[in-house]
Amino acid sequence: MDNTLHSSSSNGPVDPAVAGLMEGEQTFETVSERLASIVLRQDKHKLPWWIMLGIGFVLYNLLGIALTKLLLYGVGIWGIDEPVGWGWAIINFVWWIGIGHAGTLISAFLLLMRQNWRNSINRFAEAMTIFAVLCAGIYPVFHTGRPWCAYWLFPYPNILGMWPGWRSPLLWDVFAVSTYASVSILFWLIGLIPDFATLRDRAENVVVKKTYGILSLGWRGAAEHWQRYETASLILAGISTPLVLSVHSIISFDFSIGIVPGWHTAISPPYFVAGALYAGFAMVIILAVPLRKWYHLEDYITPKHMDWCAKLMLTSGLVVLYGYMSECFFSYLSGNHIEIRMMELRQFGPYGTAYWFLILCNGVIPQLLWIPKVRYHNGMLFFISVVISIGMWLERYVIVVVSLTRDFLPSSWGYFSPTIWDILMYAGTIGQFIFLFFMFVRVMPMINIFEMRELVHKTHGHVHSSAEDHSAGTPVSLPAQPAE
Repeated sequence: MDNTLHSSSSNGPVDPAVAGLMEGEQTFETVSERLASIVLRQDKHKLPWWIMLGIGFVLYNLLGIALTKLLLYGVGIWGIDEPVGWGWAIINFVWWIGIGHAGTLISAFLLLMRQNWRNSINRFAEAMTIFAVLCAGIYPVFHTGRPWCAYWLFPYPNILGMWPGWRSPLLWDVFAVSTYASVSILFWLIGLIPDFATLRDRAENVVVKKTYGILSLGWRGAAEHWQRYETASLILAGISTPLVLSVHSIISFDFSIGIVPGWHTAISPPYFVAGALYAGFAMVIILAVPLRKWYHLEDYITPKHMDWCAKLMLTSGLVVLYGYMSECFFSYLSGNHIEIRMMELRQFGPYGTAYWFLILCNGVIPQLLWIPKVRYHNGMLFFISVVISIGMWLERYVIVVVSLTRDFLPSSWGYFSPTIWDILMYAGTIGQFIFLFFMFVRVMPMINIFEMRELVHKTHGHVHSSAEDHSAGTPVSLPAQPAE
């Protein structure tokens, strides 16, 4: 029997909802082989992978040096001082948390909406989320000055009664981010179980086979396994979806409940959430463009995927641009001379260059995405996404630094400049992200194998398959109503 599936199936034309999501003549076997071989065959990882892993490793070591210096000498090695008591630590914390939001949206919300285009990008987007949260978590822990006492933030029973201030939004961050990280990791690991079983069945090395066998938790592809898998996935997706809105809304409370010019505004939660999705989709494109090129995944991550990611990025960018205009509107028409002065300082003060550069990066250059040819050009998409990532970092820099350096009392005004240790720690977290992500590419399927097999079934019509199609980890089709 010819195991190649063609779109001209006798069952009729391909559903328009999945058209363009997979290119080439694909079979269940070719999908499993191409995606599993990236993990199981060392020759798939060529020079670009080694270069990126090396860059990440070097920068990761810089993080270790910076943290060692921080533990020995305290947070005074940073540029923070009066009146800027937060500095790069809170800027980078918010920036990293924002990057992870697109992964949650793609994984959870689009799963609930039954959007098939998520199948090709959800796995590495989920990994991006987890690694970004791990980078973000470093900053608040070490910014306390006593990271060995971080457990004081949790309501553990103790005779000294050292209960933290529950009205502080900084404490709300602890529970929001820890919940976000826990649910994201659990959702990611559960989604990997069927693919671990595929790797277990295809691995030739005994140690590798045993390792993936343990990770697959005894998966056999039985109907009851799929029933439990789908139930768990939908429950976790239902829990994760509100986190897209809640996590960055709670982080925005760090600013919005503070009586500081430029912070105390009700627009902060939706403004921060839109900015997080903006930066998150930019990072998805930054990762997707080289991955599909280096590993020849153009058949699976198609121009349609890139186009839709670009459209979502453009949509969230327009909301962010509306937030910038709203800030100017609130300030200049408020009648409050302090708010007006704050906005004038943002635009024309010592940090005016950063403000106008972020407007260029986040508001002007992304408007090129209205042009279809730009959305389908990988080089332009990559460039615009990098520009947006830079612009979103500058946005957090302007929000934190400008507002704190110019508050209500001129006698407390100051100027902030980072030290080499601020820079090294930021570069180190970037190295940690790169190192962890490319190690993930090495040991786990970056694209969901069983969901891509299901996409083959949907795009090419239902046909009978040979026995080799029924591997333990990748069924021909997910049962709509699994057997009891």
